[in-house]
Amino acid sequence: MQAKKPLQFSTDVILYPLLFVFLIWAVFWVEMRFNLRFTTWGIYPQKIEGLRGVLFAPFIHGSLKHIFNNSIPLLILSAALFYFYREARWKVLIIGTLLTGLLTWAFARPALHIGASGVVYMLAAFLFFKGIFSKQYQLTALSFVVVFLYGSLLWYLFPIDPKISWEGHLSGFIIGILFAFLIKKNPVENKKYDWERADYNPDEDEFLQHFDEDGNFIEKLPEEELLENNTDSEVPVRINYIFKKKESDNL
Repeated sequence: MQAKKPLQFSTDVILYPLLFVFLIWAVFWVEMRFNLRFTTWGIYPQKIEGLRGVLFAPFIHGSLKHIFNNSIPLLILSAALFYFYREARWKVLIIGTLLTGLLTWAFARPALHIGASGVVYMLAAFLFFKGIFSKQYQLTALSFVVVFLYGSLLWYLFPIDPKISWEGHLSGFIIGILFAFLIKKNPVENKKYDWERADYNPDEDEFLQHFDEDGNFIEKLPEEELLENNTDSEVPVRINYIFKKKESDNL
């Protein structure tokens, strides 16, 4: 079984998330610069032509506030995905985005749905639930960070504002949970401590030897005191010699 590589930072952790956000802003700039509207390329549920929005909707935003509100969480959450889940990152990002769009197309109300907020909800749900399911402290800590930063997103899973595509949010949230269940492999190796091993012997534990039968801590063991008190040549030194024959001796 191949050992898991330790988590290490690399340029692609931030490069690809930045590229994703840059493309979103580039599309928005083209709209503003040339007075164009790409809104009609969004997801329109239950219409065949509305399926094109599954590909294009995450890159289309209706206003500066809309794109700004999506850019920061998208950058942070995708960078966390690329750092902690290297092997599954493209699967989660690409397939997860497509499935989020398809689910939105399947059940949302008849209107044009645009924006990357569905992707944001998908990433937030995946990072949170996968971290909880993993039972690994690094990933669990990441889950709590996600809740701390974006816990308020839960309110927008419900139809509290008719101008907001809560269907896209809910679709992303569902797909994120689904991926958290389906992706079984954890990126961080479970570390076993000495006391968790089957052959563990507490009598050989150097730390436990510093406690007496009553549980009192012993700063120095008797052997350590003996070595300190005999700093001269009183304590014999044991030297092991290993004899090896040369190859010429065997000829």
